[in-house]
Amino acid sequence: MYSLEISLRYSPFPLSIQRKDYEDAKRIYDEIKNFMNGNNENSALIELSCEKVQDKLITVLAKEVISVQIYEKSALAGGSKRPGFSLDI
Repeated sequence: MYSLEISLRYSPFPLSIQRKDYEDAKRIYDEIKNFMNGNNENSALIELSCEKVQDKLITVLAKEVISVQIYEKSALAGGSKRPGFSLDI
């Protein structure tokens, strides 16, 4: 299972959705990157759905997205390490 986590301007909590396939998660990641670059000016909204929770839908204002990350959510990790970049050397 792969998670996409989106951070919004002025929001302390990220939004996340899950996808079963890496290719599908990567496709959504690339679409969000295009919105962030301003390459997709036709749409002001990004609508996302979650495969893990079937009825979960998220719609965000595209210009408010400040970051997106993709990571594999494995049962082995047990959630002990938070995804993202680490400052540990």
